[in-house]
Parts: sequence; C-alpha cells; structure tokens
Amino acid sequence: MDLADIRFLYGFDRWATTRVLDAAVGVDDTTWSATNIVAERGLGGILVHHLGASQRWRHGLTGAADDASEPEDGPLPDLANLRSAWEREWAGYDARIAVMRPEWLEMSEGGVTLWQALVHVVNHGTQHRSEAAVLLTNADHSPGDLDMVDYAESIAVVDA
Repeated sequence: MDLADIRFLYGFDRWATTRVLDAAVGVDDTTWSATNIVAERGLGGILVHHLGASQRWRHGLTGAADDASEPEDGPLPDLANLRSAWEREWAGYDARIAVMRPEWLEMSEGGVTLWQALVHVVNHGTQHRSEAAVLLTNADHSPGDLDMVDYAESIAVVDA
C-alpha cells in the first residue's frame, strides 16, 4: 500500500458518496427521515452515520477537532447541509493525505497500521453506501453502479 493507493481509495470514496448524495436529491422527507429501516436508521440516518464515522476516524488519526464528530446525536440535517458537511470532511482528508509521508503508512497503534485504518474508513463507507443505495433504489432514486471499477474507468486516461 502506498500513498497513490490511498489517494485512489479516497477518490473512490468521494465519487461513490457523491453519487449517493446526488441520487438523494428529490427524495421525499418521509423517506429521508424514516427510522428503523436498517437497524435503527433510515436513509438520512445512514448517511449521517457514514459522515460521523468518517469524521471520528479522521479526528482520531490526525488529532483534528474542526468539526463535530457526533452528528448522529443532533437533529437530522437536510441533504444540502449534509453535502456541505461532506465537503468539509473531504477537505480535511485531502489536507492530511497531502502532507503524509510514505513511511507513516506502516506506523501502527494497537497492531493496526495507518494504511489499514485508512482503508477501513473507505470500506466502512462502502457498507453504508450500499445500505443507502438499496433504500434509494426502493424510492426510485437509484444511484446506479457504485463499483470501484466504475470509478477506475471514469478516471482512466484513454490511450490514443
């Protein structure tokens, strides 16, 4: 695992999350605010948890304290506010990844290396995006394919 791999994974995470957020545009408030659909959460709650988990991991990994890291404890934001919070979160990861040194990826705490923790954040997002995608599809707002290979193809440089 190297920094280019981490940048790729975080690019994928942003791309896939953006597709889910885009698909949620126009979802009715009842669908957005429902609870107890997947465990105790519904669509909005799943997406807020995804954000909160990302924030908590970034704060834990970097010591950052620039955002509230428990958005699940507050009122359910609307989609526009959730998207704004994601923009700030992505900027936080971008800033951190930009200054990372390759040797940091092998540093560990509790037997977990930094690269493993960073990959976990993306993988955790995949779980919750898939839950949200099912709910969106059921509401006729499918985000379409969220596969990593689709992201890779979207950024591939086509050889002439």
